Amino acid sequence: MKAIKIILSISLAVLVLTGCSIQKRCQAPELNLPDEIIAGENDTLTLADMAWWELYSDSTLTKLINKTLNNNRNMRAAEAHIRQMQELYRVNKASLWPSISAQAFADRETNAYYGEKVSIEPELSLKASLSWEIDLWGSLRWGKKKGAAEYLSSVEAARAMQMTLIAETATAYFELVALDQELEIVLQTVKTREESVNQARLRFEGGLTSETAYQQAQVELANASALIPNLEQKIALKENQIAVLSGEYPSKIERGNFDMNISLPEDMPIGLPSTLLQRRPDVRQAEQQLKSAMASVGIAYADRFPRLTINLVGGFENDELRGYFESPFSYVAGNLVAPIFSFGKKKAQYKAAMAAYDEKRYAYEQKVLEVFREVNDAVITYQKKRRTSELQLNLFEAAQKYVDLAQLQYLNGVIRYIDVLDAHRNFFDAQIGLSNAIRDEYLAMVNLYKVLGGGWSTQAE
Repeated sequence: MKAIKIILSISLAVLVLTGCSIQKRCQAPELNLPDEIIAGENDTLTLADMAWWELYSDSTLTKLINKTLNNNRNMRAAEAHIRQMQELYRVNKASLWPSISAQAFADRETNAYYGEKVSIEPELSLKASLSWEIDLWGSLRWGKKKGAAEYLSSVEAARAMQMTLIAETATAYFELVALDQELEIVLQTVKTREESVNQARLRFEGGLTSETAYQQAQVELANASALIPNLEQKIALKENQIAVLSGEYPSKIERGNFDMNISLPEDMPIGLPSTLLQRRPDVRQAEQQLKSAMASVGIAYADRFPRLTINLVGGFENDELRGYFESPFSYVAGNLVAPIFSFGKKKAQYKAAMAAYDEKRYAYEQKVLEVFREVNDAVITYQKKRRTSELQLNLFEAAQKYVDLAQLQYLNGVIRYIDVLDAHRNFFDAQIGLSNAIRDEYLAMVNLYKVLGGGWSTQAE
């Protein structure tokens, strides 16, 4: 017992020294984070603090996102991977403790050698054995840390996937309702141009205008009508995309109307650099992958040194049942296995693990850089799309007044019919431009929310 305590004390001391040695050998990432994500903005709050069902107030969209998170096959696969890594982590933890097994054995051996009497040799045994690898160099503990890091990495990967699925669903939904709005504009334009064709025909047949004006009206009608099939195709394909995202076969998608009266704030809170890294699950995933790589270095380092295994076996053994439990036996064995010469294999494995750690370190540093770029790009995009939406609204209002004025002047004989068609054409383009600008403003808000790390909160009931 005293010897075991000594071994455990030595193992603990060696483990501490080994752990410190590995952490010194593995260089920490060099981030040098800026004080602000965007110069001049130092918010303590962030848009990502909002739960996704609070940000997306459309009840139809909220139901669709919930459906996607529950049914999407990639999300289910990520959840299954979490369960897998959780069980493997338990395997790694169990490796630190003794393995205990039991065996019951009985045989009856009959020997009939030439020239000798027949002999019968029965044997009955009941044994329990304990095998315990003493973690002298921390290999098993590094294995436990590696399992923990891989498990946490799978959790963060699932959160990142949820964040992405929410953004993809919201993006596709806003694109779909914007296509509905665009189709409605085209259909209304076709209806208006059909009326214009009838009026032009009557004026031509009445001798009030030339055939040219009538033909021009027909051209404008044909141009608008030709847009309908393409829009209907885009709507059907977008519905199919959303259906598959939500884990269903292609089908019709329930949705609301496109809100043209959007009122998003001019600036969105983006938080602090440290908060950004904490909120982004893909960054935390890269961090856990880095920890896993460090643990692999620890395992490779410890594998270069001897392994000590203690075996204890005890039980009962006799050739008959009488006096069986009065026939105990036991033995204790120690097994020390040390690599002597492996042609540089162990050293190469250690160096490979170090190189793999450096690879993950650089990948983590690159991920942080990309995150800051994504946020900066998203903020600029949001601001510019919002400004574009304001300008498109001004254009829409001006074009609407132009149409009314041109129509009135044409009826009074002040301008030609081609000027009326030009006014209607400009108004149609302004309608489509405003619809697309509002759509892009929605999409910019969705992307900003995503890159700030929003969307992986527990889903709404």
